[in-house]
Amino acid sequence: MGFKRTIHAVETHSGIPMRVVTGGIPNIPGDTVYAKMKWLEANDDGLRKLLLREPRGYPAHCCNIIVPPCHPEADAGYIILEQVEYPMMSGGNTISVATVLLEMGMLPMQEPITELTLEAPAGLIRIVAECKDGKVKSVKFKNVPAFAAHLDAEIEVPHLGKVRVDVGWGGMFYVIADVRQFAGLELKPEHGKEITRISAMIRQAAIEQLPVAHPDYPGVGITISQLSGPTDDPRADWKNVVTMPTGPLSWDDPATWTGAIDRCPCGTGTCAKMAVLHAKGELPLHQDFRHQGILGTVFTGRLEGEARIGDKAAVVPTLAGTSWIHGINTIVLDHDDPFPEGYTLGDIWPKQ
Repeated sequence: MGFKRTIHAVETHSGIPMRVVTGGIPNIPGDTVYAKMKWLEANDDGLRKLLLREPRGYPAHCCNIIVPPCHPEADAGYIILEQVEYPMMSGGNTISVATVLLEMGMLPMQEPITELTLEAPAGLIRIVAECKDGKVKSVKFKNVPAFAAHLDAEIEVPHLGKVRVDVGWGGMFYVIADVRQFAGLELKPEHGKEITRISAMIRQAAIEQLPVAHPDYPGVGITISQLSGPTDDPRADWKNVVTMPTGPLSWDDPATWTGAIDRCPCGTGTCAKMAVLHAKGELPLHQDFRHQGILGTVFTGRLEGEARIGDKAAVVPTLAGTSWIHGINTIVLDHDDPFPEGYTLGDIWPKQ
């Protein structure tokens, strides 16, 4: 039996599902993983939709394509796919990719510690994996430098009023708001619909009112939002819920004021939060920062040093967490399938 596309993937989660494609993708041109990502975006974006939309995906779904590395120091490369964008970097996805490469035998595992280097679109990511009995127990990586772009900025959010936010870069630009500004709202699963509504509105208002720039990635702006607050769990220092966009937001259409919650504590979001806290004098270097997600799981971050990005003061974060393999999948596209890029419906998706 022949198919139009046959793709091999390993299904993982760190709370949020993170698919890792291990085979079936033709050679993607480019002399860096960043260039490969841009080629894919321009020439085969239907692949991203095929992998992430129904019936093969759903709104809170990420995907990674493992590609040959371009940098001589890298052991493997990976391109990150999300519902509306190709991120430069993602912490949870990096943890999942490293886990798959080692547990599936694509790269050799050494116990108790395996060191490897991955090439993300953002550049080289150094990884230390704790391994035991053929399993990856924890992945720690050195992220790209993070920095605060705006601190305690006041934005006007339609239908919400004035909201105080920070904006930080941790591999993506996050707008971060303290959840205590919204009476009755708590960072727990049963408040998920209201969390996504408020987060989506804050993100759009921040895009419109708070300009950002990264010297190395021109044109990359605020794409994601984080509600943040204290936790009473002794396993963590702070709690957060990141909302990922699943489509464009229109102020004239309340049905688009939504998104999908990141079910994990969010790696790049943790790095952005640490950069903001450090800029405010609230998080020193060389101190663990245990960041809790909506399911109660924790990523542990740490600021290992200071750096500069252009004229901006920055910090160098590390992040540690765990991902679990939950399936092995062969994804196919039938020649007669009337939906070669998948589909979305207004019951759980915004208008596309």
